Amino acid sequence: MFLAALVLASCIGTSRVVPVTGRKQTVSADNATLLSESLTEYKKYVSSSKLSTNATNTAMVKRVGQKLANAVITYLKNNGYANEVNNYNWEFNLVQDKQVNAFCMPGGKIVVYEGLLPVTQTEAALAIVLGHEIAHAVAYHSSEQYVKAQKTQMIGQGISVIGSMVTGTNTSAAVSTISQLYGLGSQMATLKYSRDNETEADRIGLIFAAMAGYDPNVAVSFWQRMASNSNSNTPTWLSTHPSDAQRIANIQKCLPEALKYYKK
Repeated sequence: MFLAALVLASCIGTSRVVPVTGRKQTVSADNATLLSESLTEYKKYVSSSKLSTNATNTAMVKRVGQKLANAVITYLKNNGYANEVNNYNWEFNLVQDKQVNAFCMPGGKIVVYEGLLPVTQTEAALAIVLGHEIAHAVAYHSSEQYVKAQKTQMIGQGISVIGSMVTGTNTSAAVSTISQLYGLGSQMATLKYSRDNETEADRIGLIFAAMAGYDPNVAVSFWQRMASNSNSNTPTWLSTHPSDAQRIANIQKCLPEALKYYKK
């Protein structure tokens, strides 16, 4: 039964190649449902949040976001992803929240918190953030993580079935230990997987920003400002994001590639 669970888990999802990086990934075969559910959750969030009353900042977020979206649409059409363009209905909102953060829902619904703007300071730095969030959507990271969670759950259920069928104190204890180790191991794998997504989104986001006419070099100073605002002591191996130092180092390695797309 456990082997059957492994086989079924291996069959979940469909293959896809991530734009820009060319990485092969497994995503949900039912992308339409994922997009629909994401849109529902996004509408709930927006309806329960207060949109910014700062007309200038709101206009800036929408302007920078749309420039990026236009560049992404052109890229997708010219690089074999024209069939995916209709999956996105881009929308950019600025909300009244002091958090230094932003997020993107599958399908291109992006929210920026007002607390982020004092750190971005410039349109170019804002483009780095929005490019990163757009990259998560274009790279189907949510769909990829959804499939990974399904596989983890299915294998975990298989282990539980074994535990319920085994007799004998020592054997049951062994199965229990395996189950606990699998739970810990799968959790660590998921965290690392998320860090990989963040690093990939940084790389793709730099390129998208450059395509839209924003200097990707500003990413370094922006993340340095983010680092100075951070008070997290969480070890990197227990975090869903790379450390600030590692992130900056990775971005510096990606800059030569991104600058190939940059035109003032």
